Amino acid sequence: MVYDVVIKNGRIVDGTGHPTFLSSLAIKDGKITKIEKEISDEARLVIDAKGLVISPGFIDIHSHSDSNIPISNKLESMITQGITTAAVGQCGSSLAPISDETFDLFKKEVDMWSPPGVEVDLSWRSFEEYLTEMEKGKCSMNIVPVVGFGTIRLAGGPGYEDRPPTTDELAKMQSYVEEALVAGAFGFSTGLIYSPQVYAKTEEVIELAKIVAKYDRIYFSHIRDEGAKVVEAVEEFIRIVEESGCKSGQIAHHKASGITNWGISKKTLQIIREANQKGLDITCDQYPYNRSMTSLITILPPWVHIGGIESILERLSDEKIRERIKNEMETGLIDHENFAKHQGFENIFISSIKTDKWADIEGKSIAEITKIRNLKDDYETVFTLILDEKGEIWITIKSMGEEDIKRIMTSKYSMIGTDGSGVSPTGPLSHGKPHPRFYGTFPRVLGKFVREEQWFSLEEAIWKMTGFPAKKLGLEDRGLVKENYFADLVIFNPETVIDEATFDDPHRFSKGIEYVIVNGKITVEKGIQNEVLEGKILRK
Repeated sequence: MVYDVVIKNGRIVDGTGHPTFLSSLAIKDGKITKIEKEISDEARLVIDAKGLVISPGFIDIHSHSDSNIPISNKLESMITQGITTAAVGQCGSSLAPISDETFDLFKKEVDMWSPPGVEVDLSWRSFEEYLTEMEKGKCSMNIVPVVGFGTIRLAGGPGYEDRPPTTDELAKMQSYVEEALVAGAFGFSTGLIYSPQVYAKTEEVIELAKIVAKYDRIYFSHIRDEGAKVVEAVEEFIRIVEESGCKSGQIAHHKASGITNWGISKKTLQIIREANQKGLDITCDQYPYNRSMTSLITILPPWVHIGGIESILERLSDEKIRERIKNEMETGLIDHENFAKHQGFENIFISSIKTDKWADIEGKSIAEITKIRNLKDDYETVFTLILDEKGEIWITIKSMGEEDIKRIMTSKYSMIGTDGSGVSPTGPLSHGKPHPRFYGTFPRVLGKFVREEQWFSLEEAIWKMTGFPAKKLGLEDRGLVKENYFADLVIFNPETVIDEATFDDPHRFSKGIEYVIVNGKITVEKGIQNEVLEGKILRK
């Protein structure tokens, strides 16, 4: 037999958590066909992996790359850090389904995610049409689709109204969930901190999650609070899983946000442990940084968001309403995760904006900007920025402590996820200062927390990046270095692998990722991405 690729002399970390072993492997027609210490058969390409590690391709269990695939399908920042499969549609934000009646509102949401001057062609309506359209194009990595609650509430429910759905609206939302699951969605996601999802009571989410349970899929969630009320938010999440009958749930980017809440991960992980002991399948993911990332409008009280972005801008134009917002945020009266009060404006940094007027303040904190621009106070800075930029501003928030990061990362229930999307140092996706997790999540874990800090073994880290998320998602032929599995592989140098991206200079590729192979094709070769687009849309 003539193989397509033979990789020789590598240290295989197979994704099971078992010890490393020296071996070679052969690839034919997109799959791993042989794993033996010596392979002498002819191959079209031979890679000498002496001194390098061969692992399964990394699986990003929490990604937002779907927002950028219609703009650029190379997803450079993701594939070059070793990611070969990504679960998208997270935090309740998916690109389908779309209703004609609320198309304009949804289009405004998509425009907020998109780079300056870029317009996404939303030609589909149903989730099936969306996946079919994605399959017509190509992508550098495999995509695991998830349908989002925010998109569904806008398409068929109360939308930006702060009220429960009517009987007809609930039925329509349930039909949207079912259509997506039939089309192949791996689950249903929520982002209960974000409008319009923040207006949904627990019972509304449970009713939709019952459809997820019917199809034995996963309930993913950016829970309702990650700070002072994170314990209650985890308990609500588990209630949704349990009462809906889902059984399988995934908590997004788990953290203890805000210095006064550091240490509370002891309690949340105990709650997760107890839920698993009861027979539920509750897990979480995490990115390895002490800052989060969201939109600037998210720090405003939920009532400000009623009606959508145009209503937000109208309210902020009213001086009396601005004073009310300031008072609620300063005193902590809002029943919402209060980033301004708990983290402070000195820890909220502008990540990216779209106009030239404020271009010089990217990377700086709100507190710094107030001084630079000589504004009255930090609230005036926030309101002015939102109005000038029409709400299209992204921020990072310094909020997590190292002990919680370590406790969660080393927990048996935790996987690794970027919570990022594929961007690039050049072209339309190079704007702003995105979170460095977009470029460096997986190499940072391998370099900083495995090699340097020695928080856990290389084998355990690879399990959290590959075999564990594959098992969670039910990917029966991916996530392991195993014969007859798809050849999604990463070859990296364990002595040099590290992230290079920083908050000040984020558009930097990681080091040490030598080869990335997707469905048997060399996509990254000697650290450089090829013009190869062999990823697949995976349908459940």
